[in-house]
Amino acid sequence: MKNLLLPLPLLVFLLFSCKQNSNPSQWNYPVTKKVDTVDKYHGVSVPDPYRWLENDTSKETAEWVAAQNKVTSEYLSKIPFREKIRERLTKIWNYTKMSTPFKEGNRYFYFKNDGLQNQDILYVTEDLAKEGKIFFDINKLSADGTVALAGMEFSKDGKYMAYSIARGGSDWSEIFVKDATTGNDLKDKLNWVKFSGISWYKDGFYYSRYDEPTKGKELSNVNEFHKVYYHKLGTEQKQDVLVYENKNFPKRNYGAGVTDDEKYLILSETEATDGEALYVKDLAKPNAEFVKIAEGFKYSYGVLDHQDGKLLVRTNHNAPRYKLIAIDLKDPKPEKWTDVIPEKQDVLEGIMIAGGKMLVSYMRDVHTVVEICDLSGKKTGEIELPTLGQIISFSTKKKENIAFYTFTSYTFPATIFKYDIKENKSEMFFQPKIDFDASQYETKQVLYISKDGTKVPMDLVYKKGIKLDGSNPVMIYGYGGFNVSYPPNFSITRLIWLENGGIYANAHIRGGGEYGEEWHQAGTVLKKQNVFDDFITAAEFLIKEKYTSPDKIAIMGGSNGGLLIAAVINQRPDLYKVAFPMVGVLDMLRFHKFTIGWAWCGDYGSSDNKEQFEYLYKYSPLHNIKSGVEYPATMVITADHDDRVVPAHSFKYAATLQEKYKGKNPALIRIETMAGHGAGKSTVKKIEEQTDIWSFALFNIGITPKY
Repeated sequence: MKNLLLPLPLLVFLLFSCKQNSNPSQWNYPVTKKVDTVDKYHGVSVPDPYRWLENDTSKETAEWVAAQNKVTSEYLSKIPFREKIRERLTKIWNYTKMSTPFKEGNRYFYFKNDGLQNQDILYVTEDLAKEGKIFFDINKLSADGTVALAGMEFSKDGKYMAYSIARGGSDWSEIFVKDATTGNDLKDKLNWVKFSGISWYKDGFYYSRYDEPTKGKELSNVNEFHKVYYHKLGTEQKQDVLVYENKNFPKRNYGAGVTDDEKYLILSETEATDGEALYVKDLAKPNAEFVKIAEGFKYSYGVLDHQDGKLLVRTNHNAPRYKLIAIDLKDPKPEKWTDVIPEKQDVLEGIMIAGGKMLVSYMRDVHTVVEICDLSGKKTGEIELPTLGQIISFSTKKKENIAFYTFTSYTFPATIFKYDIKENKSEMFFQPKIDFDASQYETKQVLYISKDGTKVPMDLVYKKGIKLDGSNPVMIYGYGGFNVSYPPNFSITRLIWLENGGIYANAHIRGGGEYGEEWHQAGTVLKKQNVFDDFITAAEFLIKEKYTSPDKIAIMGGSNGGLLIAAVINQRPDLYKVAFPMVGVLDMLRFHKFTIGWAWCGDYGSSDNKEQFEYLYKYSPLHNIKSGVEYPATMVITADHDDRVVPAHSFKYAATLQEKYKGKNPALIRIETMAGHGAGKSTVKKIEEQTDIWSFALFNIGITPKY
């Protein structure tokens, strides 16, 4: 089984000049009808007047989307420098990008994009010193780039590649199989696959899927009864063997993976986004049952490998910052588990075994540190990295002595290094050529004190020589949930902001995984307000230290981060000038009623619970929009094929904001078509979206780009 060294991610209206029109009557938003829907939660009546917008396939909703996009498009088209932003983005985007090479059989594979291709192309070569040949060009599957590669896995012998594709940004995917020698597709085709890996065993593979959804409700119906199947090459999907299902718990997900030696099948059972139960099946015994070796759902268990009858498992079981343990399959009781790499102060993120060593990745104050250990877990050295940043991917095989990794930081574009495991030496393998002078910029990490006294780290990136006079524009990014961290990374789109004197601030707020499970739990359920307080305090800190002022602050976040942005502009609208709540969870009372939303109750709680309902209702963005206050210039961003956080969240929120807010700033919604939650978006759509984001931000803060 593989374990990568990974931390395992806007407009509407009339404008006549560079100045905003401050007359509220000029914001001619589409009229959004209201209905009399009222829900009762534990005796509390809650109106939901825009419930009809939850019907994503209705003609009425489609007309509303078109009308909103028309207003937004007209607004954006009047920004005088928008085309200059697009030209600059297109120019700097047009450089060769390459992924970390990986070896399958006797050949190497890597993804490459020559610059502006919509989707990266998979290449193959027997010698990395020579340019590879195209193995799979996903761009040929759609003229507009809206079909994307969602996953892939080669068979143990490298003869076949199973791959999944997603259409229009949806989480639904289809699995196909290629002959790795010829590159030709076989007849195999699997449908209705979602939240699934691909794990080869003998002449087939394990995968997970749901039953076919109700026609017309594919992007909104609740996902239930996840099942694991085994597919044998050359057969039809209807012949696939059901490996595991649980009819008693429809809202649980299951994933299966085979150990590298193909001796055991490992089954993971989850009911939220964090924590699982773990089962094992002896594949040498045809009628063997799954045996539970770890109870759910308090802790996480990631199986690294099987060695001599023991499973090596990365876990936070009684170790909030994670450790590596060995579980003896003959006696797997928790009291018999042994530590291989004990918990440390740093967060253990991932482990790979290669060249007789363990390559162990840690997160230390939100940057990557990689230690070299022997197979007993004893540290023997470290990999020297170029600067403070993160390794975003690492590839090697157990018997290989060479590895490749990709390193990045805020001002260090993603660069590939070739690593000699025996010599513990890295050499640059591929460095992109970008129209960017890193020497003009600097990065520093600051600590600020949140409302309850907690110290929170924040990274700042800016041009050298800035003056702390309160006049600098700042873009604050935040996420704060689901144990997810956002270490330093390079973004070509962020250059638009930095080149024009902007400061980029990455606030590592609670709810994420920056300091392990305790940091995560401190921002969940009845402690979610900590997340908002941390973000609000970040802005207050930047103002106090004279980096900026409220009329120069823009804020951005996506998904759970979209919830964050919408919540904080409700709570402190005076702190921000521009806001981008992107693909956000905005109706905290109904999120669990759509697709996979029920899995987020572990982080959010649920309105089905009285105490949790009362807490959710107090901060739910949709339900706390106020009249009579001045909101920032806001552009809500969503997409019509987002079946992770369904667009109804953004639709209802935007309609409510437009209804209640009568101030001078625009309240727009940008709805992308043939796109989803973000993964697999084409280059064309990315450039269009980023052009609109930075144009809206710069215009509303009052900055004219120097292009």
